[in-house]
Amino acid sequence: MTGHLKRWLLLPGLMGLAHAAAAQALPAGVTASAPSARPAIERQEIRAQLLPRRYTTVAAEIGAKINRLPVPEGGAFKAGQTLVSFDCTLQQAQSRKAEVELQGAEQTLQSNQRLAELHSIGQLELDQSRVAVGKAQADLAATRALLGKCHVAAPFGGRVAEQKVREQQFVQPGQALLDILDDSVLELEFLVPSRWLTWLRVGNSFSIQIDETGKPYPARFIRIGARVDPVSQSVKVAAAINGHFPELIAGMSGRVLITPP
Repeated sequence: MTGHLKRWLLLPGLMGLAHAAAAQALPAGVTASAPSARPAIERQEIRAQLLPRRYTTVAAEIGAKINRLPVPEGGAFKAGQTLVSFDCTLQQAQSRKAEVELQGAEQTLQSNQRLAELHSIGQLELDQSRVAVGKAQADLAATRALLGKCHVAAPFGGRVAEQKVREQQFVQPGQALLDILDDSVLELEFLVPSRWLTWLRVGNSFSIQIDETGKPYPARFIRIGARVDPVSQSVKVAAAINGHFPELIAGMSGRVLITPP
């Protein structure tokens, strides 16, 4: 038997030994397969953080000294409730001055109108008295608008997250005063695989396991993003906790528990 023929006959046996050796190198119960084609986001747990429905920073609109901060840090308030009161003694005096000036301008106009009926003054003087009344009215409206800035009302109901100033402190226009948030409904924002769009719908229910409490809570989807990230093959979604749980506060986080159909 020639050497070429021997190598041809031995080749199948050598290939079988190579396959057997590769199979022994794999852990028990694992079979060789092609690399997973699933996106990375499907191979890791989905995390989410509790967020308030609305939140904002309240800032001063005038330069004045703070008289009162009636709601303490962490305290709850209702929509329209006063959050900050300023010392507006100067603004009140300006408003009274504008009221007196308007009264004087109106009296002058009335007097000039009677004189004009008697042809005792010219049309120019009458027109000037009308302009004076209009200017006094505008000045009064401006001072009243400024006086309205002496109290900062809550734009919505919620809680004070942080006080950035203290009573008797003088603040400048635009200076941040309070961080407030609406925790009546806690929301979640997280990424899910874009493949889920085939079955994911607003209103679908799921659970989230909160780390700080160690308990699961019901939630439902309320918004689905309008764009898929082509790199991560994911889409942003928003959800809301179903029900009110006093132990939950904004900033807590946990693991999203969803079983795709």
